Amino acid sequence: MVADGPVPRVADVQAPARPPAMSDVAALAGVSHQTVSRVLNDHPSVRPATRARVVEAIATLGYRRNLAARALVTRRTGTIGVITPATALYGPTSTLVACEQAARDAGAYVSVATLRTFSPDDVVTVVEHFLVQGVDGIVVVAPRTETLGALRSVHAPVPVVVVSSAPQPGGRAVAVDQHAGGRMATEHLLALGHETVVHVAGPPEWFDAGDRLRGWRSALEAAGRRVPPPIATGWSAADGFAVGGRLVAQGLPSAVFAANDQLALGLLRAFRVAGVRVPQDVAVVGFDDEPGTAFYDPPLTTVRQGFAELGRRAVRAVLDAGAAGAAPAAVPDVPLAGDGSFVPGLIAPELVVRESTVAGAGPGG
Repeated sequence: MVADGPVPRVADVQAPARPPAMSDVAALAGVSHQTVSRVLNDHPSVRPATRARVVEAIATLGYRRNLAARALVTRRTGTIGVITPATALYGPTSTLVACEQAARDAGAYVSVATLRTFSPDDVVTVVEHFLVQGVDGIVVVAPRTETLGALRSVHAPVPVVVVSSAPQPGGRAVAVDQHAGGRMATEHLLALGHETVVHVAGPPEWFDAGDRLRGWRSALEAAGRRVPPPIATGWSAADGFAVGGRLVAQGLPSAVFAANDQLALGLLRAFRVAGVRVPQDVAVVGFDDEPGTAFYDPPLTTVRQGFAELGRRAVRAVLDAGAAGAAPAAVPDVPLAGDGSFVPGLIAPELVVRESTVAGAGPGG
């Protein structure tokens, strides 16, 4: 079959235009190749007017960095691996989102692996996958005991930062101060005149649950108050509802500290069904400050975690360690506090007071 019309000659066929290079940006901006590189790497020595010309030239040409070439030169890919539990729970999910946003703010990207179980084989497989990708470091969101147990089998040649308040001798760790948060919630209730505080605790295999419980207990003991037996349960609103029903049937306390906001939500519902008024009959404090807690009925007093700062510190720890060429074995042990508890790069939580403890406090926060 013969095509209609003349057959074009090779000389008449134009090759597609090549992507703009750094040299094109330099020529258009009237600067050196090195100046363009400094602007791309946010070097402080570039004058504002020069930086503006380079940025305008980049936008005009549609220049994009060749990340593969950059990795060959710098031996860094600008990618961070994040290992996190496969769960929709607010804490781990918020930590993952915070790490991703912090990485982008730092000019890096994340590769994510979610695990339903943290067996040593699973963790080793994920780490090897990240190393094939050439990640600059790994962040591990480690809320449970099984996670840290599996990590002991991993020896990665890149920095590994653990988001956990559990001990990590020789390793890097960042965390929100869960112990302080539990103590803060309990002290708030005691300051309102409650004789003691009942604690609805999260699952014992979760480090955050244990730290919040210890903070609650230490606040009661420091005030010389009776320490009721903690009520261990799950993390869900259904768990809180079931516990609330039992508290109504067995004898209602005047104050309850719930280990997370979902538990508090279930408690509030159980109390309302039973005709119990909050905070007039029982005051309730949660933990996390999930979106929507200001609109619970009544608005919930809770402990806010600084997830944005948590993600920023985790990413910064990876990038700083990688830039310094530090290997995991070169990092000194993190000291322990006087009571034997672990002290990582702790982030202070914040108490947000609303109407579930103080009538008329309003839905703000």
